[in-house]
Amino acid sequence: MTSEHLPPQLLEHVAERFRVLGDATRLAILRTLMEEGERNVGELVERLGTTQANVSKHLRILLGEGVVARRAAGTAAYYSIADPSIAHLCDLVCNRLREQKAEEARIFAVR
Repeated sequence: MTSEHLPPQLLEHVAERFRVLGDATRLAILRTLMEEGERNVGELVERLGTTQANVSKHLRILLGEGVVARRAAGTAAYYSIADPSIAHLCDLVCNRLREQKAEEARIFAVR
């Protein structure tokens, strides 16, 4: 991130996006949606092994930030990834963490 590409007044918006992504349950929801596609709350509860209230709370946060989209179908609501940059960002961070952990393993294997 360079200062000439991002006006200072937008930094709070960037910080908020990182705060939204800074929760393991929300990341698990996003991973499920990326891997399996559109899902309803019940399906996410089943996949994540948590409560409906917990999943709903995190979906509200993700929806409010525009990370996921909601589609009503009868009495159910289906959620999907709305921001395509999320997959790229997750790949970037996960791949870097894998590289770091592999390097740490090599270092400790030598000792």
